[in-house]
Amino acid sequence: MSTVAEPAPTAGAAAVSSPRERFQSCWSCRLLSGGGLIAGGLYVFRAAKSVMRTGAPPTIGLAMQLTFAASLGAWGIVLIADPVGKAQKSSTDE
Repeated sequence: MSTVAEPAPTAGAAAVSSPRERFQSCWSCRLLSGGGLIAGGLYVFRAAKSVMRTGAPPTIGLAMQLTFAASLGAWGIVLIADPVGKAQKSSTDE
């Protein structure tokens, strides 16, 4: 086995981006993660609706389950839309 030393990075080398920056620039990663969250929200919503169809009286747990399903779906939409960094600062130098 040969032990070859890696060359030292030069000052002009491109900086490695952080995992957060790589995730935000990866459309397929955002689409897969957001789609998974939306699918999870639909699954939770469907389970809650099936309990309601049986004629059981609505409970606070069922309301919380529906709220959780809505929040999962909203989180998935926000993840796909990626609104962070898209708003531009307005200049108010009048």
